[in-house]
Amino acid sequence: MLAAMAVVPLMDGVAKHLSTSFPVLQVVWARYFFHLLILLPVALWRHGAGALLLKNPWLQIVRGGFLLGSTILFFAAIAVMPIADALALVFVAPLVVTALSPLVLGERVGPRRWTAVSLGFVGVLVIVRPGMSAFHSGMLLALGAGTVYALYSLATRKLSGSAPPLVTLAYTALLGALVMSAAVPAVWTRPDAANLLWMALMGALAAGGHFLIIKSFEHAEASLLAPLAYSEIVMATVVGYLAFGDFPDLWTWAGIVIVIASGVYVSLRERRVGGG
Repeated sequence: MLAAMAVVPLMDGVAKHLSTSFPVLQVVWARYFFHLLILLPVALWRHGAGALLLKNPWLQIVRGGFLLGSTILFFAAIAVMPIADALALVFVAPLVVTALSPLVLGERVGPRRWTAVSLGFVGVLVIVRPGMSAFHSGMLLALGAGTVYALYSLATRKLSGSAPPLVTLAYTALLGALVMSAAVPAVWTRPDAANLLWMALMGALAAGGHFLIIKSFEHAEASLLAPLAYSEIVMATVVGYLAFGDFPDLWTWAGIVIVIASGVYVSLRERRVGGG
């Protein structure tokens, strides 16, 4: 999981670089298209074509749609704001999952986790600082990405065990590639050879990062791995600083600490008592 969280921000950095020359929809298309080219042969080799006949295809489509929507919103956000700042707002996702799980999954959430969720949203407000000069539309895009990603996470829980993780990921990549291939002609900007290589690299990083996540879940429980996902902010900060000269300010770091602390507490609490 730590390796995955080191790889995914590299993909985000490539996406931010490409967004300076290409429309966001084309960058998202490239992320899914090249991801699919790399991942689908591996999924077919390991599980066969029959594994693509899923038990819950409509829920898989909804789940894939949530991830696609989250990706579009996040790539749009990092096109106009630092990667680490955007990622910090996407970290609202575990808090939204906890808040919605009683309604969607019928899970019980006790007062301690509700308190942690409330503090997490306070951390979001510290980062966003509505009404102040630091606030801008990219923050709303990042918050939207985190909220939609939470819906993706809830759908993933619903589908847990219904298909091999690699097949589910390939199905999600296929959906994203098909939808974006239909949408991208309207905004297409012809890439040169160098930018095609950047696009292919982005797809390879996406496939590699998600493969590492899948492997991590083969060796440990989700509640144990969840806190490690917050290590992504370290590489996101490094990539943002080295590639784009971005570094979160003091207030943003304060909000990041609050959001991460609340998210880690929620994860550890779930692991300890399975609720409450």
